[in-house]
Amino acid sequence: MRLRTLIVGLLVLLVVGVLVSLGRIGGRERAETLGEPRRSSPSPLIDEDRILSGGPPPDGIPPIDDPKFAPASDIDFLQGREPVLALSVETESRAYPLQILTWHEIVNDTVAGTPVAVTYCPLCNTGIAFVRPRIDGQLLDFGTSGKLYNSNLVMYDRQTESYWPQAMGKAVTGPLTGWELEFVPTQILSFADWRSEHPDGLVLTTETGFSRPYGENPYPGYDGSRSPYLFDGTPDDRLPALSRVLGLVGEDGEVAVPFERLAGQAREGWAVLELSLGAEPVVVFWHAGTASALDAEQIAQSRDVGAASAFTPEVDGRALSFGIGEEGITDEETGTTWSIQGRGLDGPLEGEQLPRVLAIDSFWFDWAAFHPATRIAG
Repeated sequence: MRLRTLIVGLLVLLVVGVLVSLGRIGGRERAETLGEPRRSSPSPLIDEDRILSGGPPPDGIPPIDDPKFAPASDIDFLQGREPVLALSVETESRAYPLQILTWHEIVNDTVAGTPVAVTYCPLCNTGIAFVRPRIDGQLLDFGTSGKLYNSNLVMYDRQTESYWPQAMGKAVTGPLTGWELEFVPTQILSFADWRSEHPDGLVLTTETGFSRPYGENPYPGYDGSRSPYLFDGTPDDRLPALSRVLGLVGEDGEVAVPFERLAGQAREGWAVLELSLGAEPVVVFWHAGTASALDAEQIAQSRDVGAASAFTPEVDGRALSFGIGEEGITDEETGTTWSIQGRGLDGPLEGEQLPRVLAIDSFWFDWAAFHPATRIAG
């Protein structure tokens, strides 16, 4: 039944996608200009035969080019446990509900004057944001190509029609082959956890200009299945294919931290894991209370999968070590309590922010496909 429902959901996306008009242009604010392109070859960087059709035509899953936001205090369509993709640029924080991103996959936005592409691939559970560059005087904006690579969303820029697999953040075919996008750190967590620290933050609203059953999951049961959809590789068998992991990439290595192992070590809904990413120390926090976007037919009714985040364990050059205290995660040096977003909540370091480490939520099969040398921590 779950497979049948999944197929129906995919057909719904295809049908509504065909009705979408193409060619909307967004994001006309200031952009940083990239330097010289990194070109390893004028030829495609991947085997083009492995770029598969996901069904919809270009922009058939319509990106949001004119996003509308409202203060967190005004949002009444989200339950507290529903997942949002959160990012902060300078002092501005925004949350993009996965109940919306699942139906659109890309938001071309501008945050604190920086043009960004906020993206979510439901087949891989990867939420990633990038700075949108200006190239030859043109600010890039991104659409959904209707293609997949390793089951991952393949974006295209509307200015040159180059292809950019979301998980890579790099153009692999077309005139911009070899260009790399700058990643913006993001985190998938519950609306309640995000709102608790950003009561004045902005939330993407359902005023998208499209009619979609926001709140419904078009892929019910997907994250409980054994096999990924439209994946032409052989899943790495070190973990179940659709296990959730937090993926980290450093100069000297790649690490995947399984959510299930964090949850298994949790006390009172909290877990902490200290590890090394090459020569750099990293601390990973996990907190219960975030619903899956890809489980039940109604996202708000989905199972709790928790949220994970990664940080450099120091403040102002002072190294910290962490454990679980009566109120949650605390550091042993000062006794300060810390949030899932790495902010000091109570104690001598209240208000301090741990430096974020770029970390990507992903299903294991996809993380391992793009990072085959990854080790598993935890």
